[in-house]
Amino acid sequence: MVQLQDIIGIVREASALMVRGGFDVHDKGSRENIVTSSDLAVQHFLTERLAALLPGCGFLCEEEDLSDLAHSDVWIIDPIDGTANYARGEANCCISVALVHDGEPEAAVVYSPWRDELYSAQKGRGAFCNGRPIHVSGRPFEDGILFSALCTYHKEFARACSDIIYDLYMDCNDIRRHGSAAMELCQTAAGFADLYFEIRLMPWDFAAAALIILEAGGTVLGFDGRFPSLYAPCPIIAANSEANARRILATVHKYLDKVPY
Repeated sequence: MVQLQDIIGIVREASALMVRGGFDVHDKGSRENIVTSSDLAVQHFLTERLAALLPGCGFLCEEEDLSDLAHSDVWIIDPIDGTANYARGEANCCISVALVHDGEPEAAVVYSPWRDELYSAQKGRGAFCNGRPIHVSGRPFEDGILFSALCTYHKEFARACSDIIYDLYMDCNDIRRHGSAAMELCQTAAGFADLYFEIRLMPWDFAAAALIILEAGGTVLGFDGRFPSLYAPCPIIAANSEANARRILATVHKYLDKVPY
């Protein structure tokens, strides 16, 4: 059985490749979607070490189209979530690693070395930040801080996002945007914020953080009102309570009758 501390140790080692400085930047088909040489170095390190930790596993990773899902155990990895932040020296970026067994998240680590925040969770064992237990807030919707965005990589969805965000904004306290979905979801798990909506995330953006939110007492939903698939892009709704998550989902359904992709 894989131990959470072993995953944490590997992720911490990988972070040295992220913070060493001196990296190249390239785009992946658009000026908004970039990759750095650090992303690739971290991913190569993680896949090698995690494969040795769990022989016979598969991988779903952001870079280099690495997708091998024909296994019961799959590592879902974003080597640097928030690459645009990272490339500019902004601290809201992180390594995100989830271990998924038969489609269900089993273990998760999200580490932001520049913020010195390491979030972790194992199914049924709670969620932690730097080893201390975390829990979602108890704030009502009206006092909630919402994390959201306009879908940077698919600006054709910006109008729908804008309508949804405006509607939610009029009922909640305020809105934030940090540029790393994994960090924003983890900060929701820790109670710094309370509500979350993005119209399209990839599995590596949310797989680890989704387990951390669940283990912190929160709720994560897809467009159909169930826990989302970890193997495909989808809208992500999360909140500190099921009632608040379903209130966000109801607002999404006011403007979208189906997933627009």
